[in-house]
Amino acid sequence: MSGTEKKQAIRQSYSRDLPDAGALAEGIREGSRTALARAITLVESSRADHQEIAQTLLADLLPDTGKAVRLGLSGAPGVGKSTFTEAFGQYLTGEGHKVAVLAIDPSSARTGGSILGDKTRMELLARNPNAFIRPSPSGGTLGGVARRTREAMLLTEAAGYDVVIIETVGVGQSETAVADMVDMFILLLSPGGGDELQGIKRGIMELADLIVVNKADGDLIPAAKRAQIEYKTALHLMRPKSAHWIPHVLLASALKGQGLTEVWKAACDHRAALEGAGELGRLRAAQAQAWMWTEIREGLFSALKADKRAAALLPELEAEVAAGKATPTAAARRLLALVLNRENGG
Repeated sequence: MSGTEKKQAIRQSYSRDLPDAGALAEGIREGSRTALARAITLVESSRADHQEIAQTLLADLLPDTGKAVRLGLSGAPGVGKSTFTEAFGQYLTGEGHKVAVLAIDPSSARTGGSILGDKTRMELLARNPNAFIRPSPSGGTLGGVARRTREAMLLTEAAGYDVVIIETVGVGQSETAVADMVDMFILLLSPGGGDELQGIKRGIMELADLIVVNKADGDLIPAAKRAQIEYKTALHLMRPKSAHWIPHVLLASALKGQGLTEVWKAACDHRAALEGAGELGRLRAAQAQAWMWTEIREGLFSALKADKRAAALLPELEAEVAAGKATPTAAARRLLALVLNRENGG
């Protein structure tokens, strides 16, 4: 098939209601940004027929994945995540890398809507031919990541992006799922020190492989250095995630483009340490298993919501629980038993 014929096949696959998995896979392998964007939209779709095609596509591309450096970036709102991501992405592309940014925007709990403004906030990186930015709504998913972020990551790797950055919605008690899909978890902090340290969840700190104190420029340099010392002290009181890596605390200024070389060196050193100890392979295997169980839980919940008998019984159970006539555990078991009996032919 000639180059022109390939492009026509890819375009035709987009015009149909059901995309062609083979054409999409070929386009992704050839680095087509349109094919990549189309494929991510496909895996994010909730339609059963789209999901079937998406899984065929992912199975086809799986041998082409796994080679990228996977980085998770989290931090409180206002710490400068998007500014840092853009500066870091520009630095990496300048070093010859292809960078994919999967930026997760929070969805409204009331309307389900999402701004998806990361391409606006990362204007320079969005125009960079060696970068790909995909904003996705979190959809209310706990962990600060969209449900299909893992699939999107595999697709970008198959497209030849050798650094994948997952920028989460922020730091919170449930914003830790990103650690189950990346090689290195980077926590971005501001030079607040002291009071800010008190507000950081211990669980988040324990997940961090690297802490970066951003905005370390101008009048904030002394405060940033004090914060660096405080964060180093705090880390010494915690057990490291890996026996082969001690978390670093670095200073950076995304606005000035400073400290980015050191951040990338730390990421490379971390990967080398894990690979040298055989830990990277074990980490990714454990993450794949965790991903499987997440899909099992989500699948069971979807089946429960789709069951007509369960939907009919649910208002009665909710009323009994609200009135104190039944415990939440007993009500949940009745509902689950209904679905499980159906699956067993009952």
